[in-house]
Amino acid sequence: MKIAVIGCTHAGTAAVQEIMRTHPDAAVDVFERRGDISFLSCGIYLYLEGVVEDPTTLFYADAPGLAALGPNVRLFMRHDVLSIDAATHTLQVQNMQTQTTFAENYDKLIFCTGSYPVVPPVQGVSLPRVLMCKNYDDAIAIKESAKDAETIAVIGGGYIGVELAEAYSHTGHKVILINGVHGLLSHYVDDELAGVIAADLKAHQVEVVLDEVALKFDSDETHVYVRTDKGEHQADLAVVCTGFQPMTELLDDQVKMNPDRSIHVNDYMQTSDPDIYAAGDTVAVYYNPTGRDAYAPLATNAVRQGKLAGINVFGNKVKYMGTQATSALRLYDKTMACTGMTLKRARNHGFEADTVTLTDNYRPEFMPTTAPVTMALVWDKESRQILGAQLYSSYDIAQSANLLSVMIQNRNTIDDLAYVDMLFNPNYDKPWNYLNLLGQAAVAEADRQNKR
Repeated sequence: MKIAVIGCTHAGTAAVQEIMRTHPDAAVDVFERRGDISFLSCGIYLYLEGVVEDPTTLFYADAPGLAALGPNVRLFMRHDVLSIDAATHTLQVQNMQTQTTFAENYDKLIFCTGSYPVVPPVQGVSLPRVLMCKNYDDAIAIKESAKDAETIAVIGGGYIGVELAEAYSHTGHKVILINGVHGLLSHYVDDELAGVIAADLKAHQVEVVLDEVALKFDSDETHVYVRTDKGEHQADLAVVCTGFQPMTELLDDQVKMNPDRSIHVNDYMQTSDPDIYAAGDTVAVYYNPTGRDAYAPLATNAVRQGKLAGINVFGNKVKYMGTQATSALRLYDKTMACTGMTLKRARNHGFEADTVTLTDNYRPEFMPTTAPVTMALVWDKESRQILGAQLYSSYDIAQSANLLSVMIQNRNTIDDLAYVDMLFNPNYDKPWNYLNLLGQAAVAEADRQNKR
């Protein structure tokens, strides 16, 4: 069997590694437009900040290493797949250096082309002083451009935008964070916690401009001007990071897609064409809180899906468990971690949902030190099932989000969280773990409303 893998960042790399682990003699053709693979773009802000000095360390695999995994692995780097003919199992490929084209056939295809940065409908977005943030080349360009910049405007208030704002605030730059279409970190936290995070950014001299939509960029030799629906901001450099969209046009009208153009796959990462599997940012995840497709372009989803595609391309046997889109963000000395849905998102999906917010120290006050943990829990009023959670603290609460992720996946209720067995040791927590207390606060609120 001849397997073609199109795209080799996270999902593609994981797929090839899995295929070679179990079928070392398999014939695998890998087509990648770039000259590198497996770049961790989530580390760009660490490079800009100086925590990571060498950006090449953000690659966790390379092409020669991947080719060395098996005698029949062929890597076509800097090759662009121009078209896919699913009916004839044929690819049209162009060598991007020589411009020559050729055809390759396949028996099975694993489609991992990834995503594009969302380019907002803003005039001037292609000006030299306006940059995108996605890959290794972007990281180098942003770092180099920032050397002579005093003021940097960051457009977009998602993870990347907030991380860049923090990074530049550490390097002596004046930072303007502009966010307007959605709330700050709105995919991850509700308004109350977003307000706390905005206050922390402002406390570190980041100018947080909310509820303003960028409409146009202008520039001269030294400045860029960001015109919004409420005014204009001047900076020396603007970095646009307003999200991602799936890169799926090669399979237009050949496999089932969702309205957002993400590819629908079954439990085995198989598309509606039985000989085409897909993984990573090109596909929709099965989102456990809703039981429906959702677009969640996260590296964690990509590597998991890529590995499953590499297993199931030889015969469907390992099912995808779905996701809660669990993620975390380090902001100055604090950690934000979340899983599942915000209250706003839950209600938009038709749930009669409620939330409770609680702040409590993670361990007893008699200890030499402790730290408050701010938590929000979202649940369905009818079933009392947990739908989502958000945590923020100078204490590392990242693994607490993982525990809550498992509880959402297992359809646990607020009552389960209130009394689930957790260890007690004053070095680590109180007799009631802070998550138990969060569950108990939710139970108390739910019971209070039921008595009305």
